[in-house]
Amino acid sequence: MNLDRSIKVAFICLFLAAPASLPAQQDSALYWSLSRDGNPAGYLLGTIHSEDPRVLDFGDKFIAQLGANQVFAMELVPDLPTLTRLTEYMHYQDGTTLESRIGPQRYERLRAALINYQVPADWIRRMKVWAAMMTLSVPPPETGFFMDFSLSLRAAGAGLQVVGLETLEQQLSFLENMPMEKQLALLDQALDNYGEVEVIHTQMVDNYLGGDLLALTAQAEDQLSRLDSGTRSYFMEQGIDARNQRMMDSLLPHLQQGRVFVAVGALHLPGETGLINLLRRSGYELQAMPLPFSAPEDRGQSENYRNHEEADAP
Repeated sequence: MNLDRSIKVAFICLFLAAPASLPAQQDSALYWSLSRDGNPAGYLLGTIHSEDPRVLDFGDKFIAQLGANQVFAMELVPDLPTLTRLTEYMHYQDGTTLESRIGPQRYERLRAALINYQVPADWIRRMKVWAAMMTLSVPPPETGFFMDFSLSLRAAGAGLQVVGLETLEQQLSFLENMPMEKQLALLDQALDNYGEVEVIHTQMVDNYLGGDLLALTAQAEDQLSRLDSGTRSYFMEQGIDARNQRMMDSLLPHLQQGRVFVAVGALHLPGETGLINLLRRSGYELQAMPLPFSAPEDRGQSENYRNHEEADAP
């Protein structure tokens, strides 16, 4: 596995939507138009960090809609300096080895589990515990061309300013600061369940394409229920609530200056502390819209989307 592929593994792991205990509510849409005082303000799209071609096939109306904004805001801009720093964060820099942190038995299990990921031995030897856990929590990447990355390229190509709502250090802080006993517990769970990762990911993509945020939330809660209460609380408070507020604080100045297309992981949208509710509290009106994909199995939904757009056209 070369460095470029290693960086792709690291970046996809970083963008894994952290499970959260999110209260069910009626806001089940994944795509929203934003306005304030009757004036268009942009869009909010909950994304899924997947390479599945079905979530990369956007309709022409959507592409035009994306290009009508001034700013494209995502969790973290995937530029080369950021990706390079990410690989450094994922490894101990002081000579510490992963085996010394997790013990020889876990280490051998991990080495065997990572065979399909084509991770070199030296990379594994220096990985941090949380990085090993996150690597096993997603399917082995094939192209690295996941939905968030695809959208950012389209936005940049259309002349939008691409901005991150968090810095790398901010986004990684809840993993870096996680108590070691919680990291080990999560690694044990990942080792026990890594054979199910492909099935879980496919189910998540299917739920996503169904356009139902509540179904995604239910699936995340099922995964979360397997953790102890302390780890669940830590993920909710540090991985979801704190990050949602930080992203909202970063987003507001951009919204005040012009139209913004916001694309963040879908599980950052719902709940009392989710971006849907935080935007409403800040005076923005949100109107639910159908997902904009044009894959064959979603033609009915795409047709509804086109009809919706034509009805709203001036």
